[in-house]
Amino acid sequence: MTAPTTTGAAPRGLRDFYENPAVPVASGTPRSLRQARMLARALNGPATASPQTILDIGCGDGTAAATAAPLLPGHRVIGVDWSQDALRRARTRIPYAVRGELTGGGLPFASGSADAVLFSEVIEHLVDPDAALDEIRRILRPGGHLMLSTPNLAAWYNRGLLLAGVQPVFSEVSLRGIHGRPGKEVVGHLRLYTARALKEFVAASGFDVVRLEGAPFHGVPRPLRPLDRLACARPQLASILLLHARRT
Repeated sequence: MTAPTTTGAAPRGLRDFYENPAVPVASGTPRSLRQARMLARALNGPATASPQTILDIGCGDGTAAATAAPLLPGHRVIGVDWSQDALRRARTRIPYAVRGELTGGGLPFASGSADAVLFSEVIEHLVDPDAALDEIRRILRPGGHLMLSTPNLAAWYNRGLLLAGVQPVFSEVSLRGIHGRPGKEVVGHLRLYTARALKEFVAASGFDVVRLEGAPFHGVPRPLRPLDRLACARPQLASILLLHARRT
C-alpha cells in the first residue's frame, strides 16, 4: 500500500519514490480478505445496528478497500492517501477517496469521527510511526477499531535467512535496488516488526490489542506457498501480521 508521509515535508526523493506509478501499491488479495473478515467480525457483521465509517488510510490503488467492501455491507468505506497517482487509481475502485496526511496538518477528519481504520502495509514505510498512531487514535471514537497489517520480520523464512547471513525479506537498504536478499521489487520499507514488538508498540500508543493473526505473502515462491499458508496458524512465524486493536 502507499504510505502517507509522517512529516510536514518529506524528503523530495522519498516523496517522488512513492508517487512513481511503478512502485507497487497493492499487497495481495489473501491478506486483504483476512483483514476484512477480522473487521466484519469486530463490527458484528451485517447485523450492526447503524452504519459505520471505515477509513482505509494509505489506501494505495483502492484494492484493499474494494476487497473489503462486500464483506462490510451498509458501512461507508473511505480511502485516504497522499499520493495523487494512487488516488486516481483508487477512485476507479471505490466511491470515496480523499487526500490526507498523517501529520503536518493532520487527516481531514474530526476527532472521534471514525468507527474503524484499516492501516494495511503502511507502518513499515513511515519515518515517524508514533505520530501516525497518535493521529489515528485522534480520529477514532473511543472503542473504535484499528486493523493494522505489516510484514513480519520474524517470518519463518527470515529466521533461516538470518542464520545464513542473508538480509531478511521485506528489509531494504536502498531505494534504488535490492541488495543482499532475495527479491527484485523496491517498495520503500523503513521499519520492520516482530509480533511481540508490534503488540507492544500499539499498546504503548493507547490501544488495547484484541487479536493477532497471520496472513500469507504473495511474493513467496509457488512451491513454498503451502508452507507459508501453514505458518499462518502461528502468527509469530507468518509472513504478514494482522493486528486488531481498539482505541482506549
